[in-house]
Amino acid sequence: MFVLGIEAATPVAAVAVVRGEKVLAERMVNNQRTHSVNLLPMIKAVMEDAGVTRQDLGGIAVSSGPGSFTGLRIGMATAKTLAQVWGLPIVGISTLEALAHPLTGQGGLICPILNARRDEVYAAVYRTVAGKLERLEGPMAIRPEELARRLESRDLPVTLLGDGVPVYGEFFLKQLGGRVLLAPGSASWPRGAPVAELGYRRLVAGEGMDPLKLLPDYIRLSEAEVKWLQKQKG
Repeated sequence: MFVLGIEAATPVAAVAVVRGEKVLAERMVNNQRTHSVNLLPMIKAVMEDAGVTRQDLGGIAVSSGPGSFTGLRIGMATAKTLAQVWGLPIVGISTLEALAHPLTGQGGLICPILNARRDEVYAAVYRTVAGKLERLEGPMAIRPEELARRLESRDLPVTLLGDGVPVYGEFFLKQLGGRVLLAPGSASWPRGAPVAELGYRRLVAGEGMDPLKLLPDYIRLSEAEVKWLQKQKG
């Protein structure tokens, strides 16, 4: 089965095509252009690179959050429109799980963190069990101080990755000391290949769904929604 994976939940736009769990083609950009400009040309190019057409695809996987509200909306709208027009099943993949997936097999805890602003991070905590990721906590929007306390209570080494690392990495090093490993930047940006690979597994397991039923996982309300609710209460 060929699967198209789309990632747009962060400032990175990434697209990949896999056949089973073999990556055939992948592209990623982290530039100033919006995802609405980047995604469709990238999808076209990656499918050409992989040598597949829409008739070859067995499904589409898309990063479903948490992450940037605008990026999530663009990525989800793009994936759902293509799935509906092409008559394909779709699956949503946690942005945090897709980040952690390439580190499957690593000892200790794996904790992807995304900068959620408002002095919070989006985070989840994973470990490898029997060759697969097991989620221990999350996904959640949480203050770094509280996340540090939770990680400290587990008394295991932890690898942090994601775009929250440049912002909060030094804080976690100070709080947790030698138990923390900060993943390099190249491992901290979401990619299309893990989204596609995880999507393949779920599609094979029969978890594909009608694109109209797939919803993003924002975790918390947007700033505009919070202000609107405050205004209504006032």
